[in-house]
Amino acid sequence: MIKSKLKNRNFSQEYFINFSELFKLMKPRVMSLVIFTCAVGLLMAPNVISTIDAIIAIILVSIGAGAAGTLNMWYESDLDLIMSRTCLRPIPAGKINKNHALIYGIFLSIFSVTALDFFANRLSASLLLFTILFYVLIYTIWLKRRTPQNIVIGGAAGALPPVIGWTIATNSLSLEPLTFFLIIFFWTPSHFWALSLYKSDDYRKAKIPMLPLTDGIESTKFNILIYSLIMLPTIILPYLIGFVGLIFLIPSLIITLYYNFLCFDLYNFKQDTFDTKKAKSIFRYSILYLFLVFFLFLVDRIL
Repeated sequence: MIKSKLKNRNFSQEYFINFSELFKLMKPRVMSLVIFTCAVGLLMAPNVISTIDAIIAIILVSIGAGAAGTLNMWYESDLDLIMSRTCLRPIPAGKINKNHALIYGIFLSIFSVTALDFFANRLSASLLLFTILFYVLIYTIWLKRRTPQNIVIGGAAGALPPVIGWTIATNSLSLEPLTFFLIIFFWTPSHFWALSLYKSDDYRKAKIPMLPLTDGIESTKFNILIYSLIMLPTIILPYLIGFVGLIFLIPSLIITLYYNFLCFDLYNFKQDTFDTKKAKSIFRYSILYLFLVFFLFLVDRIL
């Protein structure tokens, strides 16, 4: 009797662990950013939809993002095993079978796209499908192991969730959601290249052609600075087209100028080397920065 109870308890524990590992495959940190930016895109749209429909649609978009993350981990499990930053992910850690991850990712992709088509509209579902396919086929399979511009081009996938949020409410595309796309698209390189500076040993072991390895540290620092400066006109664009007011523009410019300062400080460090703390501070601040920019969209809309 006792052995039977212990066996059942172990089975339940194993099931719970597998379920939690499946969730980790979906890259929950990335999903949280997708949920937030998608919600901002939806709330900024001129059309209003019911709360229930909005919640269901945002959940489906986040599941689609999780599907892309799962398929990314499936394909890159050999690289994840080599890199210290990713070696504890479910597949290289031996907690999830690689084939099971593939089936899970395909199922999530089909479910999220089909359900979004049913609960929202065909345009939103098509954009979600494009996002998943672009992230998996173009970025993960084609670009990542071939070019240091993988992050620049691949950033298009991460820039689409707020656009999808807009189309969920409007079933249309316009100039306004394009500003969401451009902000995330031009933000992505400086964010990831800062990470690649202090994780370059990992990328070298995995033979991933990140910019510090192919073009050198000095070139990487310069590109980080340039892309941070591109954020200035990108942040101003929503104001120029009348999408937002000064409530968005002024604080957004302030936090962008501080971002520029951090990137210039990194660039101005000794030639052909970098300060690890400065690179880490840029990476961390960039996450906060993007959150604040999209939060300011909502503040501007409310006030």
